[in-house]
Amino acid sequence: MPLLGWLNLVMAVLVILAVSPLSAAQIMLLVDRYLGGHFFDTQAGGSAVIWMHFFWIFGHPEVYVLVIPAFAFASEIIPVFFPARRFRLPRNGGRNSLHCIHRNECVGPPHVHRRHELKRKHVFVLSTMAIAVPTGIKIFNWLATMWGGKIHFKTPMLFAIAFLFQFLVAGLTGIMLSAAPFDWQLGNSYFVVAHFHYVIVGGILFTTFGAFYYWFPKMSGKMYNETLGKLHFWLFLIGFHLTFDFMHIPGLLGMPRRIYTYEPGRGWDTFNLIVTIGVFFQGAGILVFVANLLWSYFHGETAGSDPWDAWTLEWSTSSPPPTYNFATIPEVRSPPPRCGTASTPPKIPTGNTNKGTS
Repeated sequence: MPLLGWLNLVMAVLVILAVSPLSAAQIMLLVDRYLGGHFFDTQAGGSAVIWMHFFWIFGHPEVYVLVIPAFAFASEIIPVFFPARRFRLPRNGGRNSLHCIHRNECVGPPHVHRRHELKRKHVFVLSTMAIAVPTGIKIFNWLATMWGGKIHFKTPMLFAIAFLFQFLVAGLTGIMLSAAPFDWQLGNSYFVVAHFHYVIVGGILFTTFGAFYYWFPKMSGKMYNETLGKLHFWLFLIGFHLTFDFMHIPGLLGMPRRIYTYEPGRGWDTFNLIVTIGVFFQGAGILVFVANLLWSYFHGETAGSDPWDAWTLEWSTSSPPPTYNFATIPEVRSPPPRCGTASTPPKIPTGNTNKGTS
């Protein structure tokens, strides 16, 4: 099964595990507000901290509900733009399954561990640091896929390469926050906001843009404009780094999160100005993105069934696909090739009216 399907299955399991505590917390809150319950009413013997625990049992795995599909996008895009194929494909799927379990069971509590006694912190510190192991292996997996190949710098690949660097930085700042003394100082600062958005924007949104460009020919039957796509990439990349690179510095200088104003003279002004300038670059990039999709949909060149010379099943039918997808269900007899060229993929068995790769 392609990693896109496999990792979306992993994500669906994580949704069940992560959203259930949030649903329980919402039910408890409804009981408090409408039925006279006291789960979170501190004056009646309840505890507001319980809400924080329920929320973060959901909140941190929820980040991986979002990022695991991003991993799938990167895993589908990167091998297509290289002669080499996916590096150790089955292990990558297994690592993401373990990643899912670890995120759900271990990494929620660190967001409140700064409020616990020091003797209790080591469990949260070690579990948070341990998440770097499967993440690091996946990054090496993607790099090994690219090793020795000739990169085709199409727009989807540019977004995927940026994702690799930015998600690495996001992971490293997360490991910094796993250290209890560091988290005690910066736990509610702009540094955390920068770290979080390095994951959400630098990781998830960049791969989502790459996925839009990668599957746009299949969805619409038209090719996007490559020049506008690269303009979108560079505008958004510059804006992203102006905003979120410089957002770390006010956090290190003590700027708290969740404030809308602050006194002048604290040394935060210039950095926040740069952060704001970066937002305009990102906004301009998104406008170019929307204009590219609209223009390409009506005026783009015909894409054909497989403009990327890819091998997964969606590229073996017409673009856009017919409503029934395939006249007969394809029988896949072999995994995607791990080496060689995209011109020699395994074929769908004879008898399927939509010939192509499996």
